[in-house]
Amino acid sequence: MSATDLRSTAAWTALQNHYAHARDWRMRDLFDVDTQRFHAFSEEAAGIFLDYSKNAVTRETMDLLCALARERGVEAQRAAMFAGDRINNTEQRAVLHTALRVPRGEKLMLDGQDINAEVHAVLDRLGHCAERVRSGDWTGYTGQAITDVVNIGIGGSYLGPKMVCEALRGIAHPRIAMHFVSNVDGHDLDALLARVKPETTLFIVASKTFTTQETMMNAQSARAWFLKTGEEADLARHFVAVSTNTQAVTDFGIDPANMFGFWDWVGGRYSVWSAIGLPVAIAVGHDGFREFLAGAHGMDQHFCSAPLERNLPAILALVGIWNRNFLGSTSISVAPYHQDLASFPGYLEQLDMESNGKRVDRDGAPLSVATSPVIWGDTGTNGQHAYFQMLHQGTDPVPVDFIAALRPSHALAGHQEALLANCFAQSEALMRGRTQDEVAAELQAQGLAADRIAALAPHRTFPGNRPSNTLLLQSLTPASLGALIALYEHKVFVQGVIWGINSFDQWGVELGKVLARAIQNELMTAPDVDAHDASTNGLIARAREALQAQPSGES
Repeated sequence: MSATDLRSTAAWTALQNHYAHARDWRMRDLFDVDTQRFHAFSEEAAGIFLDYSKNAVTRETMDLLCALARERGVEAQRAAMFAGDRINNTEQRAVLHTALRVPRGEKLMLDGQDINAEVHAVLDRLGHCAERVRSGDWTGYTGQAITDVVNIGIGGSYLGPKMVCEALRGIAHPRIAMHFVSNVDGHDLDALLARVKPETTLFIVASKTFTTQETMMNAQSARAWFLKTGEEADLARHFVAVSTNTQAVTDFGIDPANMFGFWDWVGGRYSVWSAIGLPVAIAVGHDGFREFLAGAHGMDQHFCSAPLERNLPAILALVGIWNRNFLGSTSISVAPYHQDLASFPGYLEQLDMESNGKRVDRDGAPLSVATSPVIWGDTGTNGQHAYFQMLHQGTDPVPVDFIAALRPSHALAGHQEALLANCFAQSEALMRGRTQDEVAAELQAQGLAADRIAALAPHRTFPGNRPSNTLLLQSLTPASLGALIALYEHKVFVQGVIWGINSFDQWGVELGKVLARAIQNELMTAPDVDAHDASTNGLIARAREALQAQPSGES
């Protein structure tokens, strides 16, 4: 069904009629009249507990949203994705990142071929490489063990491995420091190279085609830096590749035996489960990486088998549809109350907005509804002292996803209780708010005069009724992290199906790349540029002047 007629469907019409009454609900009243609300609006699967009771929904709301999902074909599209159908219609590709998480020996067919053995062959090679680096068997050109691993990639080849390595730092190899470079801005790589030694550094160059501009520029610069001390023959001991371009990899100086491939049915933002996850395997070991995959597979199984009414990804997606398309929220703030998940909001920015930031449906017709909200956030208590003021008292209600692990991996007394108290208090405050009468009574109890109370009360009033989800893990482990990521992957998928869009292409990133190549040539060669608009021409001219005036040798 085309997304352009979404508003005229029976399920959408029923939701609009329902919203006419629901828009006046107060969540604190919903809790007051239903003492079992927490139990009625929470679910658990694959080690993840989801409390979605602090959303302005009733059982009727959720039933109507589930009816919408069924009417839009979520269950059929889910089956098509897991079956390997080419649901990425603009690129004519299957979408099978879930295949990377299937246990060894389970038949998995694509175009008449069982791909499970091929997947596990790559994973085995990945694990062998990781264990050689971890054990010290893989040495640099001076015979010393590797102490630093530098992953050079961008987009999904950077955000996923970086986030996972940071999240699992508590179980990472103590000798090996993991580093990630993505930005074509040379300040990024330059600062890193000043901190590592060529004789004990291993570079992972992650580019499927081995032509990605930012990645290859950084890789060539790293290569040149290495060759200031090492020899051409030593490159193979210090560079490995995640790519499918054997010739380009060989020309670079990397032994093809140290090249790890993946498939066109693995999108970049879904690729951390593939050879792109080599940094993760090095950091936490082959067994840890397998546990990471197993956690995601557990969420896959839940997503495929649980009815929509009890399905964590579906619930998260449907509540998001309600908040986005009916309550009018334009963004979601992600607040992990765990320092090691500091990069998780940034990871979700790509996962959600690159997937569902679309304005046309699968057939190319303009959409009639809003799609991906803006995803943003920071670690919990840091955010409280930065932008939570806006969340509580700003003009635009912003739903929040609170994420916490119940058990810490440290032994510092009192910290975890304080952290969880803040997490739970913030969601309660957002939901309940504080009325002007409550503020006045509190100030009166403090002995303030009536005129002072009248002046202060509006500033201390909280509107409340601001939605949030709370997701709890027992502890942050490879398995629970894998399940958490898969949960959000499937949430994005469900919303894409409901909106009628292709969540697995990203044409929006291409135009800027094309123009950048032309402008780069103009910055380097053209004396006068008038091929663009006046603004762009003027910016190029100013940049050329500054670059030409730069003293020789500076960069």
